[in-house]
Amino acid sequence: MSAQSADLDTQVQRQFGAAAANYAVSAVHSGGPTLDAVVERAALRGTERVLDVGTGAGHTALALAKRAAEVIALDLTEEMLATAAGLARERGLANVWFRRGRAEALPFADASFDLVTSRLCAHHYADPVAATREAARVLKPGGQYLLVDSFSPEDPVQDTYLNAIEVLRDPSHVRNYKLSEWCAMFDAAGFAVEVGPRWPVRLEFDSWIARIGTPAPLAAGLRALMDAAPSEVRETLRIARETGHDWSIPIALVAGRRR
Repeated sequence: MSAQSADLDTQVQRQFGAAAANYAVSAVHSGGPTLDAVVERAALRGTERVLDVGTGAGHTALALAKRAAEVIALDLTEEMLATAAGLARERGLANVWFRRGRAEALPFADASFDLVTSRLCAHHYADPVAATREAARVLKPGGQYLLVDSFSPEDPVQDTYLNAIEVLRDPSHVRNYKLSEWCAMFDAAGFAVEVGPRWPVRLEFDSWIARIGTPAPLAAGLRALMDAAPSEVRETLRIARETGHDWSIPIALVAGRRR
């Protein structure tokens, strides 16, 4: 692991360790169309072994566990894993196992899973190319990789603004990638790739910054950045200054079938 990756891992653990309880109750993470789409696309029959990468508070892993034989929930942050394990106990789910690890170096054997999922966390990956290759490595031939994450518009100005907004709010953010970039990464890793549904997920500004604990000076900087955004950025992100800078982040499902 490079020094840069190690520094990012430390930043992620610091940010999300402190915020674990908030993510347990976050409406964006605990349900909604992005979670429904993963469960539907997975089409589990009850015999599958599933890996959920970057599980966070475990919402995706727990939803899939109701339909799978076994689910491994993997995350870098111990506090997130403890929160997820607590939710699993509350729901009486005994087929979910929790493991600490990195998306770029999965601690599992080749061809050991039927399904790999990653929901709302890939913008924190230090090396998304390596993470995509690792997903392909641990999947059985014909297995699925379902990635749901925020993505950047193809337009460079809108791309720049979205990533600037994200990193001001959360310094552990690495990058929202364009869908064209994700498709290229999936293809290079040996997946037949398909872009599924897309959603403009509405974010209420105050709860969005409170969830991760954005300091007040950076929150003020975010509002100023949004106010200064060109009209096409405000339109694409649906920034509403009149309602406290609420906005919509573009999210998509990228599905890969291992060749």
